[in-house]
Amino acid sequence: MARLVFGMNQSLDGYVDHTAFAPGATLFRHFIVEAQQQAGSVYGRRMYDIMRYWDDDHSEWGADERAFAAAWRNQPKWVVSRSLTSVGPNATLVGPDLEGAMRRVKAERDGEIEVAGPNLARSLTELGLIDEYRIYLHPVVLGQGAPFFAGPRPPLRLMSSDRIGDDVIRLAYVPA
Repeated sequence: MARLVFGMNQSLDGYVDHTAFAPGATLFRHFIVEAQQQAGSVYGRRMYDIMRYWDDDHSEWGADERAFAAAWRNQPKWVVSRSLTSVGPNATLVGPDLEGAMRRVKAERDGEIEVAGPNLARSLTELGLIDEYRIYLHPVVLGQGAPFFAGPRPPLRLMSSDRIGDDVIRLAYVPA
């Protein structure tokens, strides 16, 4: 049975914003390995639109960007959206039954499935479907933006913490 894991880069004051700060080289390589090992990814429309960047090759990419793009393209993706009518390669549009679809995905797969985006994570948290939360804590203060937890904060239990690179701490929590 697969596990749904919600993980994102977060500022010290609890916000996620891919335009305000980005992973350094060590953390990016960590994300490459994770993408290579994941059983898939679940996206909301906005996060899927952002990640579609990896569908096309870019001449300015180095080896790490090409490796991440290859891993991302190879894994199955499920896209939760009320507005999209189609999705790109290796992606499936999830209908209105989010809970049923995600329970089927979890039952049919093995390994970790990434959940991307705080709004989608809120919905899956409310359904009791998130198995782990990973906060990649960066030494940045934003003061505003989208919070990591878009809804009520679930009771959590710290499972592990580790340093990635010089300045990022990964915190792994499970529902308490």
